[in-house]
Amino acid sequence: MTADEGAGRRSARAAHKVLNNNVVISVDESGRERVLMGRGIGFQLKPEDHLDPARIEKTFILEDGAEGDRARRLLTDVPYPIVEAVTAAVDEAERMLGRDLGRRILLAVIDHVQYVLERLQQGVRIPATSMPELRVLFPQEFGAAVLMASSISSRLGTDLPEEESVFLTMHLLNATRDEPNGTAALLFRRVQHVVSTVESGLGVALDTTSADYARFILHVQFLLQRLVARTMLRGSDSSFFEFAKRSYPRSFAIAEDVKAYVRAATGSELTDEEVLYVVVHVERLATQLAFEDPGDPVIP
Repeated sequence: MTADEGAGRRSARAAHKVLNNNVVISVDESGRERVLMGRGIGFQLKPEDHLDPARIEKTFILEDGAEGDRARRLLTDVPYPIVEAVTAAVDEAERMLGRDLGRRILLAVIDHVQYVLERLQQGVRIPATSMPELRVLFPQEFGAAVLMASSISSRLGTDLPEEESVFLTMHLLNATRDEPNGTAALLFRRVQHVVSTVESGLGVALDTTSADYARFILHVQFLLQRLVARTMLRGSDSSFFEFAKRSYPRSFAIAEDVKAYVRAATGSELTDEEVLYVVVHVERLATQLAFEDPGDPVIP
């Protein structure tokens, strides 16, 4: 139980509004509305009745305005087993990541899981890619998302699609990353675009399970972060750059395409040193592909 939850239990005096048998809104001593959740806490509860603190399983402060209204509707309409399963999964993710994820991810995941279950009941599956870059770039969040998906599936007795780990990872990134303007998501999209550029240049789908692929993804991440921090690699010796240009023309051309994308996306120019390291990684991936089964899928 968090400090906020403890405060909620101590300050909960009387029911303000019963949303359903399991969710009640109470006004604390500071006049703030708190959502109180627990099995049966609202059953036959009158507005003037006092709540039993022992029955409260989760509490958080309700926001004002449209966001608060949306939370009320969501917690009123969604079956409580879903709320309970997601709450437990978020708690497990918080323990795994060692931080408080806040109320927004709880509501977002409740809404998402309800949507997924409705679509599954209708025989509709939400399309998604496996996004293997997530596993490399954000291993902690991805691991927590896998745990969340497994926990929710187990508690609800329903197997969520495997790609739910992708969606839940994105929810966790939104909750755990402090960069402004969705920097983590933007970085991820740019890494994906670079990967797509390399795959198009090589004419094949990369082996996302290989060590070379993981090293390449991390290099692209660090490259883009250096770009933002204006700490790009620079060297005074151009001989290696010229050697790579002559010796690995295909990899060099792909690196130039990456450079053009970065310029268009960020307005910044990669240094020759940065381009050189892209060439090295692309050539390593190309060498790996040369030893693979020629029947690997070709990108049209």
